[in-house]
Amino acid sequence: MPSTPAGAPGTGDAPVPFTADDYRARMDRAASSAADAGLAGVLVAPGPDLVHLTGYQPTAITERLTVLVIAPGQDPVLVVPTLEAPDAEKAVGAPALTLRDWTDGKDPYAVTAPLLDADGRFGVSDNAWAMHLLGLQQALPGTSYVSLTEALPMLRAVKDAHELDRIAAAGAAADRAYGEIVKVRFAGRRETEVAADLARLLREFGHSQVDFTVVGSGPNGANPHHEAGERVIERGDMVVLDFGGLKHGYGSDTTRTVHVGEPTDEERRIHDLVREAQQAGFEAVRAGIACQDVDRAARRVITDAGYGEYFIHRTGHGIGVTTHEPPYMIEGEERPVVPGMCFSIEPGVYLPGRFGVRIEDIVTMTEDGTGRRFNATPHEMAIVE
Repeated sequence: MPSTPAGAPGTGDAPVPFTADDYRARMDRAASSAADAGLAGVLVAPGPDLVHLTGYQPTAITERLTVLVIAPGQDPVLVVPTLEAPDAEKAVGAPALTLRDWTDGKDPYAVTAPLLDADGRFGVSDNAWAMHLLGLQQALPGTSYVSLTEALPMLRAVKDAHELDRIAAAGAAADRAYGEIVKVRFAGRRETEVAADLARLLREFGHSQVDFTVVGSGPNGANPHHEAGERVIERGDMVVLDFGGLKHGYGSDTTRTVHVGEPTDEERRIHDLVREAQQAGFEAVRAGIACQDVDRAARRVITDAGYGEYFIHRTGHGIGVTTHEPPYMIEGEERPVVPGMCFSIEPGVYLPGRFGVRIEDIVTMTEDGTGRRFNATPHEMAIVE
């Protein structure tokens, strides 16, 4: 896919702002999805789900109860501590909900309980505090709860046009970081030093948050989630670079594998194999396929070449307001890929004690049922110094 021209939609530094209507539509979809799943509603604690649904992110997450209550047939209500109500009122999505506050010394569960069906089953955001869930159970012993990942895994999976623009901008920024990192010296430097360069570049190109900068050199590259360490990178090393974070509130995540000096024939062959597998996964993104079909397409290439046992993770994961979220491109995930889903395609081969290779792009399915990459850096092995 050719690089996106400067100034094209999805690459600029001024994304189209979300509106109260955007957040109202998201909360309406959440209520409808809850009803379809047989739930009485969803309870959303501070974290990614709350940001996605309301635009509100408390400045500090404390032991005080904050919870968004969404239920079919009623207006959404955000319960917040009184001292945090002024900030909640400033959230872009605030006009689309009712704010209900409680003061220290009062029982927050007594405030929340009347909003819930006393015998209902509710989806709860995964990062809700146990003490809050237990408090609600004590106030309403007839209720039951299930995690949102289990009950509504696709709650944030399908992105609208403005969300896609933000993911595109994050991907373009990560590409620019890669374009610069391959110019720095690798040999004789510690992995942590190159990782620091990557983090600096991500921020320089607009990331507000850096989530990870994996630099796996030589044998460390055979660990897919190796954290950059004190190993000194040597000439002859294969180096896995996996990095990403948030720009405009949406995620980037890309991986390229470079080589310090000239690679061996075997290293080139393994890199070409992973590149072929990544392309096969991308070409599988078509209308009507299941998530597992993307995994199958990429994995088949590596397995047929005799390296199946060295591809030790799923082919991909969703991305949005977090860098890892549903859907997952893995065997057994039969949900269909639909327009607006965004996910990674990142096959790899990991030879223990020797080296690893991984190539990763973020991809979406377009309205015409074909794939679109959000990363445009070359897949060919870059030779670095």
